[in-house]
Amino acid sequence: MSKSSILEAKVLQDEAAAYAWVEARIWPEGPVCPHCGGVDRISKMGGKSTRIGVYKCYQCRQQFSVKVKTVFEDSHVPMRLWLQAMYLICSSKKGISSNQLHRTLGVTLKTAWFMSQRIREAMRTVGVVPMGGEGEVVEADETFIGRKEGSIKRRGHGHKNAVLSLVDRNSGQVRSFHVEGTSAADIIPIVKANVAKETAIMTDEGGHYSTLGDHFASHESVSHKADEYVRGSAHTNTVENFYSVFKRGMKGVYQHCSERHLHRYLSEFDFRYSNRVRLGIDDVERTERALMGIVGKRLTYRTANI
Repeated sequence: MSKSSILEAKVLQDEAAAYAWVEARIWPEGPVCPHCGGVDRISKMGGKSTRIGVYKCYQCRQQFSVKVKTVFEDSHVPMRLWLQAMYLICSSKKGISSNQLHRTLGVTLKTAWFMSQRIREAMRTVGVVPMGGEGEVVEADETFIGRKEGSIKRRGHGHKNAVLSLVDRNSGQVRSFHVEGTSAADIIPIVKANVAKETAIMTDEGGHYSTLGDHFASHESVSHKADEYVRGSAHTNTVENFYSVFKRGMKGVYQHCSERHLHRYLSEFDFRYSNRVRLGIDDVERTERALMGIVGKRLTYRTANI
């Protein structure tokens, strides 16, 4: 007999179980009041008219749930649907469109889009340490996607949005940035801010990378224009592999992304790539890791459109 679907799991179907699952991960030591930070004199509210998952802190005398001061705050969407959406986005290698979430979850298209944006915000990495280190290699490359707002489509990539990605060969982590252009002034400061100076850097022949050797342990490049793609350990194949997944998702699944939302889509693809199966992280664990990113982040419908 085949295994039952993960979507039939109790935490994805039962509201009380969904709250309990989230609480166990956000509050591993028990409830914490998000208003005053108290952990004592907190009790779960009961009664037929009380909403599921509501607590009262008798130190500040305020009510709260695990949603407060997270990306779920003020949402009327049931917790079980939030977890279903999070699992679907985390387990879909190239993403899942808001239209598909709208049909699958039975919510409005506007709600599905907003849920997707909030989940991408949860996936956003905050306060990261430098990539690489002594004896480690980081690849850097840029690509172009979509169209800049107000630009006219023409030959080349001048009308497209530029994206810079850094991939750590050793840890398998990736960080991507929406950049203004591909000049050294746009690229070098980001690389220096995100990569440890003891790292070996690998790039293509782009002239904007020419001074990287002055800032890092070493810098090697390959010339794609001369059909050189690998020379010993020098190559950018890892970051190119990331771009292949990113572009298939953006063009095949999402199809269109405005410039002002590109950074959130980059966070989504970065998160899935940095927590992929090859690194020993399955779909459930990836969803749990995304859930841990909900705390301390707010995204209202108005700010989601900025």
